[in-house]
Amino acid sequence: MIRSVSLIIKHGAELPRKMGKVLSARLKAHGISVTAGDVDPASSAVIVLGGDGTLLHVAGKAYLYGLPLLGINMGALGFLTEIPMEEMDAAIDDLVAERFELDRRTMLSVKLMGYGECPALQYYALNEAVITKRSLGRIISIPARANGLFLTTYRGDGLIISTSTGSTAYNLSAGGPILHPATEALILTPICPFALNARPLILPPDMEVSIDIQKGQDGTILIIDGQTHYDLKVGGRIEIKKAAGYLKLVRSPSRDYFMILREKLGWAKGVGG
Repeated sequence: MIRSVSLIIKHGAELPRKMGKVLSARLKAHGISVTAGDVDPASSAVIVLGGDGTLLHVAGKAYLYGLPLLGINMGALGFLTEIPMEEMDAAIDDLVAERFELDRRTMLSVKLMGYGECPALQYYALNEAVITKRSLGRIISIPARANGLFLTTYRGDGLIISTSTGSTAYNLSAGGPILHPATEALILTPICPFALNARPLILPPDMEVSIDIQKGQDGTILIIDGQTHYDLKVGGRIEIKKAAGYLKLVRSPSRDYFMILREKLGWAKGVGG
């Protein structure tokens, strides 16, 4: 039963703020308590009013607490915040009545080793982890291993390790493939590679990608879901693999994944569209 909701509103945006007040009053009228501003682990669900960036900001917490995550799109893209604003009322009614369906979305476990006294820093990503350079005009080398076996050294502007969900994010703009979100896999996509034969690679979900930060890689940074930035130091190590379990993303009741792809990527409807 939905007894309480964490309401996350896009920061600094007027429309989501106004709609948040309306939605909060509506939920309270149903006897549902509302916590605004952060994810309360004691809540029954998380509702996001904003764009994909707002949803990514709280996806890790929703995953850790096992909470269903409902995204109302008030941003630009809406690959993750699937439900358009005009369908918000119907989606909230379904949530309150527990008539919603869930998509299980793979998460990345991103672990940083060898930084200070802490044995490991742990992060979770819904879309991707990006290793790149802080300054323009120089090439970095990224030696990658898969399950401990040497894969290759990527030379260029960086490397994206993404989930299938993240395949329509930075991975897509870097020339990587689109994978259906039900496909469990890791996608490795080089960013502006120096070698023309450097191509995206899809790995099975049980593999772990590891990268050691070596001499000459000063100024390299790790970006997790476009939210968390971390300066990498020589001697450190990054371990990326599929996280245990899944994020519970509330599915749009009226729009399937292929409809969203056609809409967001401008694909032709074709016969029968």
